[in-house]
Order: sequence, then structure tokens, then C-alpha cells
Amino acid sequence: FTKAKEKNIHTCIDSSGIAFNPSNPELMLKFDKLMTLTDLVMLDIKHIDPVKHLELTKQHNENILAFAEYLSEKNVDTWIRHVVVPGITDDDEYLYKLGYFIGGLSSLKALDVLPYHTMGKVKYDKLGMDYKLKDVPAMSQKDAIEKKKVIIEGIKRRRAEME
Repeated sequence: FTKAKEKNIHTCIDSSGIAFNPSNPELMLKFDKLMTLTDLVMLDIKHIDPVKHLELTKQHNENILAFAEYLSEKNVDTWIRHVVVPGITDDDEYLYKLGYFIGGLSSLKALDVLPYHTMGKVKYDKLGMDYKLKDVPAMSQKDAIEKKKVIIEGIKRRRAEME
């Protein structure tokens, strides 16, 4: 990134934020340096609820959400992405809470709400691996748009409260 910035090249990190650990001072020094060189972070938030996130990913979301807040504190443009999976990440209560959370991020520049697709099933089949989402139907673009509206309502509420 240092060499890219020297050449005025836009830099972007595409991450789930899982590596962020604010309780590790040595790592935080590295993040602080990296953020001075970063123009944009595309951050995936799998689930806003800590229990549901753990069930889905086998990882806690505490550091991921802390990373989002850190990006806001560092004024690094942030693009949030959320895949809407029927029956797993499409609950309006949690989508609203996601919106409410990201509505508090001053660095939020974009939101992608992506409909779940079944293309991964073929890859798992070819690898002879069990695909946990094999029975989950794809979500239509139309339904994803409706779910994005719920997230946006949460964003609007949070921002109205901050005024």
C-alpha cells in the first residue's frame, strides 16, 4: 500500500474484519499504519447478532463490529456488504439492528445487500464436501431490495437520533 500511495493509486481492503483485535497493541500499531494508507474498506458483516453470527460462522462478531467502529474513528471510507440468506440472515429485526449499527458509522459510504445464490453448491460437490446451505433456496433480487429497505430504515433512525 505504501508503494501504491506513492503512485497515487487508490487502495482498498476487502475483509470480513475477523483479524482485527483491539486488545493486541502490536497488531493495532500495524492497523493504525495500514489505515493511513487505505482509501476504502469493503467490510462484510455476516450477522449483527452475536449468537446468530457465532452459529453461522463459528466466529464471534465483536471484533468485526469493533473494526467497523475503528474505521469510522479513523475516517476510512467504509462500504458494508451483507449477504441475505433466506432463513438465516433475512430476519427484519436483525436487518434493522444492522442498519441501526452502521448508521452510527460516520465513514459509511455504501451498502450492498446481496441476495444469496446457490453457485457455491457445485464447488462443494466437486470437492466432495458437505455444503451446509445446500437446502437453502436462492434469494431473488427483488426480495434483497426489500430487505435493504429495512436496513436503510435502521440507518435513518440512528442518524436522526444523532442529529
